[in-house]
Amino acid sequence: MSSRAPNSVAEAIAAIGQGTLTARRIADAQLERIAATDASIGAWAHLDDEHVRACADRCDALPARQRGPLHGVGVGVKDIIATAEYPTEMGSPVFAGNRTADDAQCVARLRQAGGYVFGKTVTTELAYFHPGKTRNPWNPQHTPGGSSSGSAAAVAAGHVAVAIGTQTNGSMIRPAAFCGVVGFKPTRDSIPRAGANPFSDTLDQIGTFGRSVADAARLASVIADAGRIAYEIPPCTSPPMLALLRQYPWTRNPDPAAAEALDASATRLREQGASVVVVEIPEAFRSVDRVLRTIMMFEGAANLGALQARERRRLSNELNAALDEGRAIARADYEEALRRRVACIDFFTEWLDPYDALLSPPAAGPAPQGTGATGDPSCCTLFSLVGFPALTIPVGRARNGLPLGMQIAAPVGADDSLLAVASWCEARLPFAGLA
Repeated sequence: MSSRAPNSVAEAIAAIGQGTLTARRIADAQLERIAATDASIGAWAHLDDEHVRACADRCDALPARQRGPLHGVGVGVKDIIATAEYPTEMGSPVFAGNRTADDAQCVARLRQAGGYVFGKTVTTELAYFHPGKTRNPWNPQHTPGGSSSGSAAAVAAGHVAVAIGTQTNGSMIRPAAFCGVVGFKPTRDSIPRAGANPFSDTLDQIGTFGRSVADAARLASVIADAGRIAYEIPPCTSPPMLALLRQYPWTRNPDPAAAEALDASATRLREQGASVVVVEIPEAFRSVDRVLRTIMMFEGAANLGALQARERRRLSNELNAALDEGRAIARADYEEALRRRVACIDFFTEWLDPYDALLSPPAAGPAPQGTGATGDPSCCTLFSLVGFPALTIPVGRARNGLPLGMQIAAPVGADDSLLAVASWCEARLPFAGLA
């Protein structure tokens, strides 16, 4: 077989509905592409071709009246999210062969919408920094980012149209930017986290990857709580009012390529009628990265401390160091960090009130060379801390050919208007992906 899978969820659903394609033919085309390309990428932790075909056949056998909004779409699921049909090994030898009886809540909703779990995508160890086997599809000598490494890479390589990931600091936005796809982190707790292995109860969030804003939104809509995210993105009624933050004050050694791509994108959007106002984070909030780190490490130690006590020798040096750091944080300092987080939410909500969205870099630069680390997450820290919805779209390429993205964010609850702005920007900033 040499047919090509549709490039988007909308195309796939339309083709299935019109009878020009079946879910099985789409799955076969995707499996063929994986067979041809994944040896150099390593996006999948668990994948069973026959299981995928059986799921697609069941979709095709379903009467039209019983088909949901994601009918026939196979979805990659990050391997810290429980799936009854595949192991959930969380990127760690400690959990080799780990099985759960039930699906995570977001996976159950995916099935209810007519989709199915295509396979489990590679995660860094317990969604922290120790990398898995995945490499960047644009250049295997470079990291794909993390911790949702496999989800971003699988979508970029055309293995699946959409995938699910998680973010605690920069675990969705950064790999999406490195791999040249859309990554969408909705408002905190829009998508339930039940069944996803926790690191930080305050910061963990579930989100989606796609090759377009519309695809990421469709998947997010069906796995989110009812009414939180529209399935069809509402159009912008006029060019948006945008704030432009060129650099985060806590980012060390930013690559000029990131700023150049962001400025070039802002210029093109101005030419299309958008108002773009340059802003800077006030001095009083230029150390909020330390607030996030205090919360993340303290809660990580609380959630994983018992595991570390049993399995320290089988955990990576990176994770052991993080949990040791978290255990040494005084509860009073943690509680103060939580109070400062609330102050950040209040301030940045008001700060963004005059604008439809904020533009900023999603990463310090293109994907760094080497696969022993996953890159700097600091450009994602602010919106991870405050739980605001954020996404990244690919907007250009660095001199070495690797993708560069633009992060777009808005206050809590403004997911639909953020998606509208992002879709408006995407239409005016065309990008040629890998698949």
